[in-house]
This record gives sequence, C-alpha cells and structure tokens, in this order.
Amino acid sequence: MTVAIVLAAGAPAAGLPTGTGEPLADRLAGQLHRAGADRVHTVTDLPALAALVDTVTGPVLVTGGDLVAHTAVLRHLATSPVGPTVALVLTDPPAAGATVVREERGQVVDAGPELPDATGVFGGALRVGADDLPALAAAARSAAVAPAAGAAVDRLFAALTDLGTLTFAHRVRLLVAHRVADPAGLAAAETALAGVDEDRAQLRLSVKERDDFFTTYFVSTWSPYVTKACARLGLTPTGVTMVSVLFAVVAAVLFGVGGRAALVAGAVLLYLGFVLDCVDGQLARYTRHFSAWGGWLDTMADRAKEYLVYAGLGYGATHAGFRYGWALAIAAMTLQTVRHMTDAWYGVLHDEAARRPRPAGPAAGGIGGKLNAASTRVQADTGSVSYWLKRTVVFPIGERWALIAVTAALFGPLVSLVSVLVWGVLAFGYTGALRTLRARWMWVPVLDTVDATLHRDDGPVAARLPVVRPMGPLTLAVLGALGPAVLLAVGLFRSAGDGDPGGLRWWLPVALVVLLVAGLGAGAAHNGPLDWLVPAALRAGEYLFAAVVGVVGGVPAWLVFGYVFVLTVHHYDLTARLEKRQAAPPLHAWTLGWEGRSVLLAVAAIAGFAVPAMATIGTYLLVVFVASVVLAWVVLPARAGRATAVPVRGASPG
Repeated sequence: MTVAIVLAAGAPAAGLPTGTGEPLADRLAGQLHRAGADRVHTVTDLPALAALVDTVTGPVLVTGGDLVAHTAVLRHLATSPVGPTVALVLTDPPAAGATVVREERGQVVDAGPELPDATGVFGGALRVGADDLPALAAAARSAAVAPAAGAAVDRLFAALTDLGTLTFAHRVRLLVAHRVADPAGLAAAETALAGVDEDRAQLRLSVKERDDFFTTYFVSTWSPYVTKACARLGLTPTGVTMVSVLFAVVAAVLFGVGGRAALVAGAVLLYLGFVLDCVDGQLARYTRHFSAWGGWLDTMADRAKEYLVYAGLGYGATHAGFRYGWALAIAAMTLQTVRHMTDAWYGVLHDEAARRPRPAGPAAGGIGGKLNAASTRVQADTGSVSYWLKRTVVFPIGERWALIAVTAALFGPLVSLVSVLVWGVLAFGYTGALRTLRARWMWVPVLDTVDATLHRDDGPVAARLPVVRPMGPLTLAVLGALGPAVLLAVGLFRSAGDGDPGGLRWWLPVALVVLLVAGLGAGAAHNGPLDWLVPAALRAGEYLFAAVVGVVGGVPAWLVFGYVFVLTVHHYDLTARLEKRQAAPPLHAWTLGWEGRSVLLAVAAIAGFAVPAMATIGTYLLVVFVASVVLAWVVLPARAGRATAVPVRGASPG
C-alpha cells in the first residue's frame, strides 16, 4: 500500500487557489490519488509527518505544498523502477532556501542549500521505500529540531541525504513540474502544464533517453506506434517479451535451414523480434507496469534469444559444410557471456564509486582520471560523431542483432558468426583496456560488498580448498582459465590435422588441477582494484573446460553448446538478481559450483563417459534452474502472501 503525504509547512503557495479554485495543496492531494496512492494525508509540520511515517509500512510518497506538475510526473515518481527511494530533480534555478543536489550516475550523492558543483535542484517530491522509512522519520525529527529558511520538504530531503540514504534522481523530460512561490508563478506553471499533451509526452518518454545508434535511428523512430497499439490491445510487457522470443526462435530455425529465402526471412524476423524486444520495455514505461519478475524475465529472455540465434547459425554453418560451425557458436556465446559479466560488475563498480569521495591531489590527474573526464565529456556531447562512435564501438545488442541479420541474409551463417566474433573481440579489448585503467584509478572494491561466494558461484570443493592470499583472487582465476585454454588449443589443433584429440584424455587431470587453482582464492578478500573481473574469469575457465571435455571426450558439438547454454542461463540468473537487488536463487546450493561441475565432467571423461555425463549434468542443472524459478516467483511469494494475510476476527464462513 502506497501512502502519500502533502507537507505544506514552509510553503505559502500551498494555499493559493488554482485555476479550478481549489487550493494547490488540495489539488496535489487529488493528483496523488490519481497517481496511484492508496491513502493521502496533508500535514502541517515535520513532527506530524514523522509520527505518520511511524505507522505505515511503505512506500511513502512525500510532496511539498508548492509543486505544480502533471499527474504523470507524480505517477512516474511513484512507480520508478530505478530504486526504492527516488527524488524529483529539476533544472529550475533554485529559490531562496531550496535544496540543490549533486548526482553521479543517477544517484544523489549530496544535497543542501548550497553546493558548488550542483547538478540540479530538488523538485519538492520524493518516494521513500519501505526499508528507508526509519531514516525518513529520523530525518523529519532532525530537520524539525533546528528549523531553517525554506520549505520543510527541502529540509527533510537534505536531512535524509545527510543520513546516507541511497537516493536515485528522477528527472523530468517533456512533462512539466515547477515549484511556485506566488500567484504569478502559479499562473505561469499552469499555462505551461496546459501546453503539453500529457499522453503524447508519456508515449515519447517510453523510449529511452539515450540508446545505441541502431536502436535510436532504426527502431525507436517507429516502435512507439507499436507500443501504443499494444497498450490499446491490452497486451502486457511480459506478453510482448514472449512474442519476441518466438520471433527469435523462428529466425534461428530459418538460419539453420539455410537457403537465400530462409536466410532473408530469418533476418527480417530477427529485426522484428528486436523491435519487440524494445517495445516490451517501452510498454512497461508507458503503462507503468513494472515488476521484479518482468525485469528478470526480460534480462533472461534477451540472452536466451541471442544464444538460440547463435545455435541456428552454428547449425546452419555446419550444415553448409563448415566443420567448425558449432565451435564458432560456442565461442561467440562464451565471449558474449564473459563480456556481459564484466559489463555487469563494472556497472556495480561505477555505482559504488559514485557514492564515494572523488580522488584528490595527484591521483585525480592520473591517466584514469583523464580517461574518466574524457568519457564524461563525450557522453555529455550527445549526437556528436564521437558520442555515437563510443556507443557503437562497444558492440551493443542493437548493433549485434543488426550485424547478424545483414550478414546472415547477404553472406550466410558462417560469415555472420565470424563477424560477431571479430567485432566482439575488438570491442572486448577496447572496453577491457579502458575499464582496467579507470578501475585502477577509482580503486573501489565491489565484490567484498556482496556475497562473493554466491557471485563467484563457488561450490563445496572450493570451500574446502586452502586460501592463497598473496597472489590475489583475480590472478588465481586467470591462471585457472589458462590450463583449459591451452589444452583446448592443442585439442583443436590435433583435430584440424585429422589427429585424435581423444589421446589427450589423460591430460584432463592436469587441466583440472590448473582450473582448480582459481578456487584457492575463494576465501580471500576480493578488495583489489580489478577483482570485479573475477566472476568473468571464472566463467571463462568453466566454459573453456567444458569445451575441452567435449573435444577430448568426443562429445557432439551441439551437446557442448547446449551444456554451456545451460551454464550461461544459470550465471545470468545470478547477474540479473544482482542488478535487481534480489536474493540468491532458492536452490543455488544444488548447482554444485563451477568447480564441482568441472570435477564431475573430468572424472566422467577420463572414465570414457563424457557424452552421458555432459548430457546428465546439463539436464540436472536445467531442472534445478526451472525448479528454482518456480520457487522464487510462484511458490515462495504465494507462501509469503498467505503468511501476511490478516484474518478478519468474528467473520462467519460464507
């Protein structure tokens, strides 16, 4: 249940009559109801607000009594998915006593009446998540003890920020929101409000403000019309996601079938599937239907679709006579997964760095600092050639799908896979080098702020290995990946020369021992400047070892692809939960850990049972994953709902 509070203290404009004759504070109360609040209260001082907050379980939406805004602005603030606590931030010039803010990566890192490097002004409204309600009550009492100039809502927000509450900034685009102080300001704001078509603005806002080149110019120019049609048809974002998955699956089948007509049809379906992949997010933003399940499903579906397309291309290349079609598909999937792992953890690192003091003195001017400043300048210069080059060179999903569609239609599956691998390797090298330099400059540990064992995906074997601290967990993880990489290269070389890679079976224990070196860092502190790369290095090591078992053990390439695909689904589940701030999967302990799975594969391959072992372990992991999904999103929420249901005493049955 969402509770909204209009805080009129220190805002003389709250009593001004609006164009309809009702006081501004009363109109705000009505807008908050229409924005989705279940209950709306108007309070006249901070102690009353604190007392009210003590009685609710949240979330709470607080507005000052001087805010003039479209109802959609309040609805967007109330439903913002970026975080539990979100503040409205405007570009208006600050009035006397107003609170200005400084943001980093969308987070409010400082707030107060005066800031030398302010990036905006507090808009007089904020949504506070349930976990932050004690901090809100404490901030209200603190701000009430030593009242200062300005509206009470400004003092409240400044005090909440001083308590260290993680608050995200919600910016207003296309719609109107202003804080007013007199009748002239109220009249001007109402005129601005009337000059904007609220629904049309919301449809335009459903498109991401900043997206990649292909998406911006070849999808978002017409996808809002599809979004509007989906909304009128009553489709949900999840339904659109499922249709986009169907399109990608059919495209993958057509790529596998081969033939010019099938390849062109597959390319068209792939493009349309990507359009729908954009539409599901736009529909969620337009209708304000956000859910943890929808966000998780969208992340998982995006990766599953892409990798199924790789499977279709791999089969198509093999069917066309290329011996290593499936090998290229496995390489593309492994590369993209490792890249995504680095992307996810670099994002966590950057968010953590935004909440910490900036480097000062000589460190601020080092190469990392210069790269950071250059990146900031380029990102601010939207629409420039350098801006689009920076966004395109990293090979985002829109460019990947466009490249696959064009190359598959014109040249076939083999060229498509090679193109994806070449651009992917170049992009990985570019981003890896720059991020390494910037990360060393920021020196912000992130794995030690979460459950490192969970995100390393360690199992029972790693937990029993000794800890080698001097080398560091990243060095150990990289060394662990080198053993499988070398043996895989030797096996592929033998296979290419019509040799027998099965003769390398007795080298598997050596590769396994080298891989397990990565487990020696499991219990060490992950606080180095580059330890955010550890999960990616562990993923690379496990996938390479699975490929080695496949080559040495004579496992069909399509089965190796399927096994690694199941591993990626498992690891993307962990990453999606990290990004959505969710708990570990319910059955994570049953997944055996990267080292446990690798040991089982090695033992089976040495015994000559690599094929049934890989099929069995892969099937087992898939069953555990599906069961975990059902538990996490169906069974456990239903139990929680029944546990919190309050029976009505004295009610007779029927």
